[in-house]
This record gives sequence, C-alpha cells and structure tokens, in this order.
Amino acid sequence: MAGEPASITVEQPMWRALSAYRLLAAGYAWVLFLLAYGDYARPWVGVGYLGVLMLWTAVTFRAVSSAERCRPAFLAADVVLGVTGILLSPAADPPDVVGPTLPSIWVAGSVLAVSLKGGWRLGLAAAVVVGAANLVEDGELSGVTLQNAVLVCVAAITIGYVVEVARASERTLAKAVRIEAATRERERLARDIHDSVLQVLAMVQRRGTAIGGEAAELGRLAGEQERALRALVSADPTPAGGPAEADLRMLLTGAAGSGERVTYAGPGEPVLLPAPAASELAAAVAAALDNVRRHAGGAASAWILLEDEPDEVLVTVRDDGRGIPEGRLAAAEAEGRLGAALSIRGRLRDLGGSAEWVSLPGQGTEVELRLPKTGGGYGGKDNGA
Repeated sequence: MAGEPASITVEQPMWRALSAYRLLAAGYAWVLFLLAYGDYARPWVGVGYLGVLMLWTAVTFRAVSSAERCRPAFLAADVVLGVTGILLSPAADPPDVVGPTLPSIWVAGSVLAVSLKGGWRLGLAAAVVVGAANLVEDGELSGVTLQNAVLVCVAAITIGYVVEVARASERTLAKAVRIEAATRERERLARDIHDSVLQVLAMVQRRGTAIGGEAAELGRLAGEQERALRALVSADPTPAGGPAEADLRMLLTGAAGSGERVTYAGPGEPVLLPAPAASELAAAVAAALDNVRRHAGGAASAWILLEDEPDEVLVTVRDDGRGIPEGRLAAAEAEGRLGAALSIRGRLRDLGGSAEWVSLPGQGTEVELRLPKTGGGYGGKDNGA
C-alpha cells in the first residue's frame, strides 16, 4: 500500500545463519561420533540419539527461518533434545574415553535460537540449563566444562542483546517513516485547504458581517468552520506519547484574518498546545472579537497579542471602541445573556485558565485570556476564574 513503510528486519540474516549452523552442527556431531566409533562401549546409544537429532534438525529446518515460525514449544523441545543428548553421553561412553558429548556444538544452536526469539534474558536461562547438564555429565567442575558454559552464556547474552537493540531500532525507524508520510500528507492537505476552502470561508464571513441580518449569522457560522479547519490542518498528529497538538498562532492568525480591522501579533516560533485546548482558546478569542464587532462600534479596531510565557499562554484582545459601562457584564449575566460568561470565561475555566476584562467608557476594552501549560491546564480544573 502506498505510504506504508517497507518491512525491514535486521535479524533475518541471523535466522538464516542459525538454520545453516544447525545443519552443519548436526553433521559435525555425526563426524565426531564416527571418528571415535570404536571407542564407544555402547555405540548403538549414540547411533540412536544422533539419528533422532539429524531427523529433528531436518524436519524443523523451517522453524528457525524466522521469529514468527520459531514457536516457544519448539524452542523448549529443542533445548530438551540437546540436554538429553548431553546426559545420554555417559550411557554411550561409560569409561568416558571420548571427550565430546553426543550433540557436541549442536546444542549451542538451541541456546542461540532462544536468544534470537526471546532476548538475552531467556537466552541466558537456556545457557544455564545447558551448562548445568554439562556439569552433571562431566561429574566435576573442570576447567573445560566451565569455559564452555561461560562461552555459551556470553554468546546467548550478546546475540539476545543485539536482537533486542535491532528490534527497537526497527520500531523507531518504522514509526519515523509513518510520521514522515503522515506529515507530508497533512502538509499537502493544508496547502489545498488554505488555497481554497479557508479563503472562501473567510470571504463569506467578511461579506456576511458587512451585509448584516441573516447574512451575518451565515458569516458567523463560516468563521467557526474556518477556525475548526485551521485547527485540523495545523494539528501535529504524532507528538511523543501525547495527544495531537496544534499551533495556536495559525488559529489566531485565522481569527485576525476574519476581520478587516483586526491585527495579530505574536511569537515567530510555533506555540503548540493540545489541539482541543488550542481550539477552545481560539474560539474564546473569536467570541471576544465578535463582541468587538457587536458592541465596540463600526469604526473600532481590534488587536490580538499572543505571548508564549514559560508557565502559561497569554492572549490579549484589545479594541479602541466605546468601552463597557461599569457593571454591564454583571448585569448581562443577571439578565441571562451569557455570551461573555459562557463563550469566553466558561471556556477558559474548563481548561483551567482565566479570563479578565478591563474596560473604561470611551477608551476601549481589553480581554486577557490566561491558560497554564501545566497543572490544571487542559484538564477541566476550575481555578476559580
């Protein structure tokens, strides 16, 4: 499928090498047994075991061709078969004339298979089991037995650790490829939307506001859809472990662009907030601008100032209109006209922020919206605003 990352596996060559190793090791065990055939007191024990070993290796060849085919039950049986061969060696050679055990180096393949499948911890456990079997077969802790056990443990840890790192790297790479593909698609959609839909919605809002009446309501709805689309195309779909984020600058720039007498000023760097919080804050700013259009006077201008502070985001909406008479907001709430209380203060309160008005008759109005970045922010905690 287009856009999907290619399947990449660093460990696949290791599985192929293990498959070849098991065949060669089974053949090597037969060669050693045949060379020392005359020294075995009960060679038929060795013939029987090595026959089973060779048959098992051939039948299970595909089982070690990939991690998906290598099942836990197979791994357990593989280790048991290797340990059985070690413990049967004294039965084939009671005088202990022959040095190598019946499976010889084949048993190391069982340990490596566990490491490749389950990581270094399970590989180390399998190596300890094999080492214990060698100790029981040898009857004493000789230098050769200890050396062989340590080598198998080191090999199991090394292979298992390498595989774990490789798998983590593959997951990171696959995630990066998906993020890049999603980002490119989002940027393409953003360009298309910006060049067509957003411009049309902004024009409808401006014309509707200018015409008035029912057209003004249509313009208001167009403005809301424009802000929602800007939030969508500016959202970051894959921040590290958290919800989608949006650049508040883009949303406020869109709100400023919806009016001919609205000016925006803000930081040059992105101001990223969780997308729901950014959308709600932008909606509160839009409600404040709507109040300017309705109540500040036809000739009033408005300014939006965005400040990205260490602990909070501060948005100030100021106009040079006629101002709000003292007590007017409280009276409006008492009369049931809750536009400012619900559209602005209510949104900020639900986000854990606050909204404050400063206004004098004839000197304009300033609305200060504060949203904390930590603590109660974005979580709906009422901070008393």
